[in-house]
Amino acid sequence: MTDMGSSMPLWACIPFAGMLLCIAIFPLVKAEWWEKNKPWVVLFWSAVFIIPFAVKYGAGEAVESLSEVMIGDYLTFIVLLFGLFCVTGNISLEGDLAGSPKTNVWMLFLGTMMSSWIGTTGASMLMIRPVIRANKWRARKTQIIVFFIFLVSNIGGCLTPVGDPPLLMGFTNGIGFFWSLKLIPLLIINTLILLIAFYIIDRHAYRMDLADGLYPEIKNTQKPVRLAGAHNILFLAAIVGAVILSGILPKVNNIFSKGPSILGTTLSIASIIEIVLILMAAFLSFRTTDGHIRRRNHFTWDAIKEVAILFIGIFITMIPALMILKSRGADLGLTKPWQYFWITGALSSFLDNTPTYLVFFITAASMGYSSGVSTLTGMIPTVTLMAISCGAVFMGANTYIGNAPNFMVRSIAEENGIKMPSFFGYMLWSFGCLIPVFMVDMLIFFI
Repeated sequence: MTDMGSSMPLWACIPFAGMLLCIAIFPLVKAEWWEKNKPWVVLFWSAVFIIPFAVKYGAGEAVESLSEVMIGDYLTFIVLLFGLFCVTGNISLEGDLAGSPKTNVWMLFLGTMMSSWIGTTGASMLMIRPVIRANKWRARKTQIIVFFIFLVSNIGGCLTPVGDPPLLMGFTNGIGFFWSLKLIPLLIINTLILLIAFYIIDRHAYRMDLADGLYPEIKNTQKPVRLAGAHNILFLAAIVGAVILSGILPKVNNIFSKGPSILGTTLSIASIIEIVLILMAAFLSFRTTDGHIRRRNHFTWDAIKEVAILFIGIFITMIPALMILKSRGADLGLTKPWQYFWITGALSSFLDNTPTYLVFFITAASMGYSSGVSTLTGMIPTVTLMAISCGAVFMGANTYIGNAPNFMVRSIAEENGIKMPSFFGYMLWSFGCLIPVFMVDMLIFFI
């Protein structure tokens, strides 16, 4: 594909901006209309990008760009989300858990620690329903879901390539699997600060609920906490294994990087194996799990349908933004780790954090450094690579679209009657709670 990003005008990003504004505004002003017409909105903005793009650069380039993002990126993205959504929907943490501030802190902590080992999506889908169930008696619980997104859906995924896709991209480009354990100090500091802030906020809301006469249901015989559908952990492990395998196989033999060409885009054998294993795990999970577990989880397909539809539009309309970034990223004059941290994070808040990570990863690796972490492209100073990794993983929490689990968690919460902040309302939470934490990260680690 030719380098179109160098000549791509900034106004080509208007469809992407329009897509984001629709996601942000329509649920507030036309909620019922939005629910019925989301697919048409996605189709509209996709067409507003694709048609002028095809006229300017040719139908062949348009088809190739579209197939690259849909087959090369979106397909594996949505299959992974679908597999994790199916398998975790068949696992239920049952028992009598009352959503007190201390209980909520422990559940958020557990989910955060799980995120690096089963992925932010896996941990989010596994833990969100028990968290909602434990707090069903409470009236004030928005803050619980917001901090869940901060910690479980994003920050907790920083320690392994399984945790978040950008780190998997680093792994496939020559970084050691356990290199990201260097980020443990950042994870500890961020988790500690956010859990303390959450406890203070949640304790205040909890006391107001009690003052209003709301109390958890107390039973004469409490049910012990247990994991129903526990055999699905094997299928969850299979999905995680499939993701790891897709990164390892091309390193073992280059043949796994090859595969059938679909509209000019190669779907590698490694990706095909990953897709097949994930879909098999999802199928077997449903076949071997009693339906009452899904009913207990209030399982519906609405959340994954919403993510699938909206992210098609996001992936398509962000093509020009990523082209511009890939072509001109090296011209930004980045030299300091803190600069990489903030620019990677700011763009990862709105764009797909995996290609954003890759742009600045390649930019840093091409600077001719003689020491640091060895990659397939070149050397990257350790602190700079830490900054790029943290920016991509942590700041996905800044918006609902920064990371796919954010949207899924919000959708599941709303299905269960929890009123969630609007797109901009959520950003007020993230700016108020997360930006100070990221300032601490910068001052301690990246200056």
